[in-house]
Amino acid sequence: MRRFASTSVLLICVFASQSVLADCAAILQHEMPALRSKDTVDLCERFAGKPLLIVNTASFCGFTPQFKGLEALYQRYRGQGLEILGVPSNDFRQEAAEIEKVADVCYVNYGVTFAMTDPQTITGADAHPLYRQLTDATGQPPGWNFHKYLIDRDGRVVGDFASQVAPDAPALVKAIELAL
Repeated sequence: MRRFASTSVLLICVFASQSVLADCAAILQHEMPALRSKDTVDLCERFAGKPLLIVNTASFCGFTPQFKGLEALYQRYRGQGLEILGVPSNDFRQEAAEIEKVADVCYVNYGVTFAMTDPQTITGADAHPLYRQLTDATGQPPGWNFHKYLIDRDGRVVGDFASQVAPDAPALVKAIELAL
């Protein structure tokens, strides 16, 4: 009886995890290492059913001050479900080589509280699968740091915004409000 019970529990867990994946949009079926942590960011677990703004970031870019605006956007709308995922990248050669420095820029210099990953490749053949999917969905790979992609509650990519679009830009704010 004991073996049967443990097998039943295992099967329930397997079916439950398959159900979660089935309910999770394909674009969110990724895990990424969390910045300066042994944890991972499971996109399905953390973001399924929520509007999500994904932003590739860099510590030494002219757009780096957008961290302040992104954090303000997060604080303004997180109570309504908005999530933000920052994905540092050195694809444009403006990211620190050391994880500690990347984390300091985000957490110490700008007080970021939204999710951040370890640096990832976001362009080209070696791009993280999430970024390949974002590019396929929009036809627009990140052209520079702080390119933004908006995913709605159903996991559909509903917009992408160039680096020059500030976090408080009316077009971005309107798109987020529609996604909420």
